[in-house]
Amino acid sequence: MSTLVSVRVRVNGEEYELEVEPRLLLVHALRDKLGLTGTHVGCDTSNCGACTVHLNGRAVKSCTVLAVQADGAEITTIEGMAHGGELHPLQEAFWNDHGLQCGYCTPGMIMAAAGLLADNPNPTEEEVRHGLEGNLCRCTGYHNIVRAVLDAAKVKGASIPATASEQEGVTA
Repeated sequence: MSTLVSVRVRVNGEEYELEVEPRLLLVHALRDKLGLTGTHVGCDTSNCGACTVHLNGRAVKSCTVLAVQADGAEITTIEGMAHGGELHPLQEAFWNDHGLQCGYCTPGMIMAAAGLLADNPNPTEEEVRHGLEGNLCRCTGYHNIVRAVLDAAKVKGASIPATASEQEGVTA
């Protein structure tokens, strides 16, 4: 018999209270408990990066985080990147620069790239390649992905979007 643990998280601006097994990975809580299937499970070993999300403003591989470790955290998934019907600049750049083929790695790539741009808003090509090393793409050969990140870097607001808490504190 398993003991369930209560976990409170804020995901894409919405508050949730989940009852989870202590061993449940964050990626499975997001997909199976909250229905946020944009976060992909590629390897369960942290090698591919398809499960990358933002946890308290930092890009992390959600297959390496237990859901209970995220208690009280603010999480942004790929579903939380676009706002008001407008794609996030990284999503737009991936579309415009053909930075995806099958699309399986794309959410994780975009989330990792947003984290990279938060730390380095004006990266070189080499810095982008290094910053995305933990995310694998089996289709594109990376050239268009790197170009998309570099193009998105030219757009204001291309890094990790403000957390919902930060957005609430903004006054017009």
